[in-house]
Amino acid sequence: MRPSKEPKRRSPPSSPLKDRTTAPSSGFERSSSPKSRASLLTSPVSLLNRDLEELQELATSSNTNPRIFPYSVKQQCWEKAEKIRGRDPDRWRRDPLGNTGFRKLVGCPGCLCHDYDHIVPYSKGGQSTLDNCQVLQATVNRSKGNRTEFSRAELIQKSSYCRVAGRDMDLIELSAYGNVRHAPDSGGCRIQ
Repeated sequence: MRPSKEPKRRSPPSSPLKDRTTAPSSGFERSSSPKSRASLLTSPVSLLNRDLEELQELATSSNTNPRIFPYSVKQQCWEKAEKIRGRDPDRWRRDPLGNTGFRKLVGCPGCLCHDYDHIVPYSKGGQSTLDNCQVLQATVNRSKGNRTEFSRAELIQKSSYCRVAGRDMDLIELSAYGNVRHAPDSGGCRIQ
């Protein structure tokens, strides 16, 4: 009689990446016991859960100052910007330089587009808080970059001005929202 050879056992991989690369290619491989088959089927799920938990820990513990503004800060920053008389303040605002901004146009290069700008740049220690946030025309924000030595006059020169009449604003609102809303007090004459 021949001595029986025991199959060599593999040691578990040291990293999740190796485990993912050595995962079985099909579910039809033979296994010696039902318990080991079940562990093969559940191991990718448990790995994903573990990876998600690690990512959540990293997100909450290591970075208390995110690079982008949280949604709630963006909402409050929009509310802080100057209102345009006769226009719905949820849709139209002015930046500190007097440029008109439309709510739905964020980050594009047009003259009605805006960004949520760090007053003190993030790269120079600026926080992503409401005190450090302003609505600024996107082209001005791009030309400003992370510099702080710009004067108001230089930033105004970087602005891409466009004159938008009330009728044009109505058309833009109609195409973006499907309706036109004016501010409750449009500033017109009142007949008494």
